Order: sequence, then structure tokens, then C-alpha cells
Amino acid sequence: MTYAEELDPSESVLAFYATELRRRREAAGMSQRALAKEALMAPSLLNKVEAARRLPTKPLSVVADKMLLADEFFTRLWPVVIKHAYPAWFRPYVDLEAAATVIRSFQAQVVPGLLQTADYARAVLSARRPDPDSVEEMVTARLARQDILARDTPPELWIVLDENVLRRRMGRVDTMRGQLDRLLTAAETPSIVLQVIPFDAGAHAGVGGPFAALTLDEGPDVVYVDGFLQGQILAEPESVKAARRAYDLLMGAALSPNRSIDLIADVLKDLRR
Repeated sequence: MTYAEELDPSESVLAFYATELRRRREAAGMSQRALAKEALMAPSLLNKVEAARRLPTKPLSVVADKMLLADEFFTRLWPVVIKHAYPAWFRPYVDLEAAATVIRSFQAQVVPGLLQTADYARAVLSARRPDPDSVEEMVTARLARQDILARDTPPELWIVLDENVLRRRMGRVDTMRGQLDRLLTAAETPSIVLQVIPFDAGAHAGVGGPFAALTLDEGPDVVYVDGFLQGQILAEPESVKAARRAYDLLMGAALSPNRSIDLIADVLKDLRR
């Protein structure tokens, strides 16, 4: 008996998705290879999805609904699967991020998750040398958060990066080239403002660490502060006020959006030599 056949659908949302996908595929008389071909993925990867050893993707869910006549079952279930792929402590932030109308983020070491490419995210998440399977799950979950930027009315995204983010190579040279290209594309998007604090700015208001300030569609604003093992969500008015002030100071210390684009382009040019 295969691992997929031994799955208990009540174990998790992922296990339920996997068993339903396999059950409906077999009921439709469709082979795993045929469905994988339609979804533009390797059969071995689909095999792992049906065994709950890989997270499904949104494109797979869309194709499964179409080919298995599932009436958007998998498309509607997919966000729930992805949500439970995040650590329990991080799920509340993902919900708040999705409900935000304005996101102000400062990062000193890495590109914010909302703008990471898959290769860059994989390099960042692999740094602590976790199990390779869990890295792919985390990459899928991280990229799923970026769907909010493709909405008809996306949130306003304000990003301030320390120049260190551009200079610190994550993964291969090609990985950094792709990531910097992604930043340049994002910087040209009307709903996104991107600024970089150059090295010669010296000390700045973000030396205490990365954070994100969220303006929500309803309810009070919140602040998310990154930590070593897990982050923390702060909603006290004094914390929100302090984050706003720090962010204003960071924008003042940063290059203008146009000069920031020039700096990113210069770093990218160096990588292409």
C-alpha cells in the first residue's frame, strides 16, 4: 500500500486536499501523468502532492477543477491549505496583511516576502538548513502571500530597504539578478513605492530591526516585528505611533524613489559584468 493510500484525510487540511484530489482523479479515470501534463508539472511532483508531501499550487487547483469537473472545489480549498502551511504564530499576520489597505515595510537583511522571487525565497529559507521538503512548502506558502498584490485593488505597498539587502548575495548570482529585476519591476508599479537607505546614510531609525506597519480596512492599525524564532504583532497605540515615526525617519534617510531605482540598477549592472 502506498503512502497516499494510507493517508487519513482527517489528519490535516493538506491531507484532505490530497486524498480528494486522488479520489476524484481516479473516479474520472484520469492518470496521474495526464493530470500532471495538464498542470504543467512533473508527475513525480503531483505524486508527492497526492501523498501530502508537497503543497499544491494555485494553477494545479484551477486545472484540477477544470479537468475533474470539481466546480471550483480545489480552488476554494487551496487558500485554506496554504494558510495552514504557515507556522501557527504567523497565521494571524497573514490574515492582517491580506486585510491591509497600506503596508509599510522596512528590511535590513532580506527583500520582503511580498517581493521575493521563488529562487531568492528558496535561498533565504535554506540558510538554516531545514528539511528540503519543508523548504519547498515554505516557498509555496510565501509566494502565495503575493496574490494580494494582483488584486483589482491592491494594498499600497511602501518598502524601505537598507542597501545591505541589495549587496548581500542570496544564492547564486542568477538568483540575485532575478531578484533585483523583480525589485525594478515592482518599483514601476503605481501601488508600490520603493526606497533604499544607502550605506553613507550611517545610523538610521531601523537599526533595531525589521518591521511592518499595517493600516487595516477596519479596526486599529498594527505593527509586526520580526524575531529570531517568531515574530510579534503589536496593537498598542504607543507601539503603532512609534513605528510610524520610525518609518517617517527611514523614508527621510532613504534615497528618493527615482534615485533608489538608479542604485538597484547599478548593483544589477555590477552583477551582470
